[in-house]
Amino acid sequence: MSRIDSASRFIEADAQTLYAALTDPHAMAQWRAPGGMRGEVLSADAKPGGGFRMALHYDDPDHKGKSGGNSDIFESRFIEMVAGETVVEEIDFVSDDPQFSGTMTIATTLVPRPQGTDVTITCSNVPPGISRADHITGLTSSLDNLAAFCAS
Repeated sequence: MSRIDSASRFIEADAQTLYAALTDPHAMAQWRAPGGMRGEVLSADAKPGGGFRMALHYDDPDHKGKSGGNSDIFESRFIEMVAGETVVEEIDFVSDDPQFSGTMTIATTLVPRPQGTDVTITCSNVPPGISRADHITGLTSSLDNLAAFCAS
């Protein structure tokens, strides 16, 4: 059975602003990296059928990344993009470790509310090498970053 991890947050920004942050490479580099990491978009084609390649670098140079060194590198394909509503991606980690193999699906949904938007990130088929606790902490941190980015 596929493991599913999810995190949600109310963000004081409209759904269109959030959607733009979900699909703009400059924005993704700033908000996607959870605490203790920084993001770098290596390539991007933000359209349905397109995708992006991203590196998440640990601030601690001694922290071993999934992709070697102190980095986690992944490739994403945009499966579904509905402006102001949802972004669905398929993610593959660049790693020689079979614990991080397989394709993880990430669905981000936006539900407009008065004064903001409910944002939910749901990850399915999570690789077993990613601990549930660390993943939820990372997703929550990324949502906090997204809120801060959209407030600026």
